[in-house]
Amino acid sequence: MMTDRVCRTRTEQIVASDPNRVVVFDTTLRDGEQAPGFSMSAEAKVRVARVLRDLGVDVIEAGFAAASPGDEECIRRVAGEVEGPVFCSLSRASEADIDAVHRALAPAPRSHRRVHVFLGTSPIHRSAKLKMRANAVLATAVRAVEYARSRFDDVEFSAEDAFRTEPEFLAEVLEAAADAGARTLNAPDTVGYATPEEVKARFRKLSARIHARHPDVILSAHNHDDLGMAVANSLAAVEGGARQVEVTVNGIGERAGNASLEEVVMALKVRVDRFGVSTGMETRHLLRASRTLCEVTETAVARNKAVVGVNAFAHEAGIHQHGMLADSRTYEIMRPQDVGFEGSWFVLGKHSGRHAIAKRAETIGRPIDSERMAAVVSGFKQRADQIGEIDDAELIAIIDQAERAADQKVLRYA
Repeated sequence: MMTDRVCRTRTEQIVASDPNRVVVFDTTLRDGEQAPGFSMSAEAKVRVARVLRDLGVDVIEAGFAAASPGDEECIRRVAGEVEGPVFCSLSRASEADIDAVHRALAPAPRSHRRVHVFLGTSPIHRSAKLKMRANAVLATAVRAVEYARSRFDDVEFSAEDAFRTEPEFLAEVLEAAADAGARTLNAPDTVGYATPEEVKARFRKLSARIHARHPDVILSAHNHDDLGMAVANSLAAVEGGARQVEVTVNGIGERAGNASLEEVVMALKVRVDRFGVSTGMETRHLLRASRTLCEVTETAVARNKAVVGVNAFAHEAGIHQHGMLADSRTYEIMRPQDVGFEGSWFVLGKHSGRHAIAKRAETIGRPIDSERMAAVVSGFKQRADQIGEIDDAELIAIIDQAERAADQKVLRYA
């Protein structure tokens, strides 16, 4: 039993120095890559890992070393070519998998290596997948963690499908893993089944029980988005005592994906009044991280994607544009520069009002005088109904047409 700890892991030191600091664990290169269509080469993984480092991610899960020789090599490349974060690999509860992780992470300093051991704990996983009784699952978890601890200072244990596991058995397994030497305990909502209220309550109970014996252990949240609640559940876990969130860039991952890194991090930052925690993230790199991942996977995000979508700081409605011209805080709860955009922008379309039209015309050097404003707005609305978005060339053409019509009217009455 590893009940007496002489030294803390790097992430334990972070949380110990500030109990309200949340560790950001990024699994884009592992859980994210497991999603169909998101497989990455070693070069692509190194490129993404460098952006994650610049972003300030604390732990990078670089892959699943035992999945294939190629995945083991990718992890070795990332661990050897990128410096700074803790590097991690997933592992089943077997010595062979743990040994594969040890080989893959060899290029990283010992203090920057983590093995992430997982084992299914829910009744459906025990019976259908593992063919094991509860007591055998418990014993297997302990043996795996003890072996992992003999090879790594930093061991994370995940109770797969935690939220369909009996609450008492889940607590028992996690507590036993902590006794065996796990420094981080993950209670993942593997299938996106839980609700925020359930997550918050479960983490509060786990925190009270486990921290009574292991005050330095970090509780972790890993949520999938099958019911669209991954981000909400991650935030609820933080409220319940979790001090590590497991996330992916753009929310990629198995099936409907994982909790989105950019959404969780910005929610914690913008609503610090509610959550009272911080991360070590340099959020101005969020857009860069999103776009780098899009490039290497050749997959775009939706225009209306929170935080990093192209519409995140775009405004078309006239009422919104008028408010933004007066004070951007009327319709924006965060600064676009804080996530990597140069600024907000107005999209001119059929919903735009005269204030935005006049402002854009002035910006492009074609100010509209008051006598011609009504004609320009009328022409603008007609053209916008026809083609949708009005770019600068179209706006100039509309202004020109209004000016010609006004000049002809003057000539007729001259």
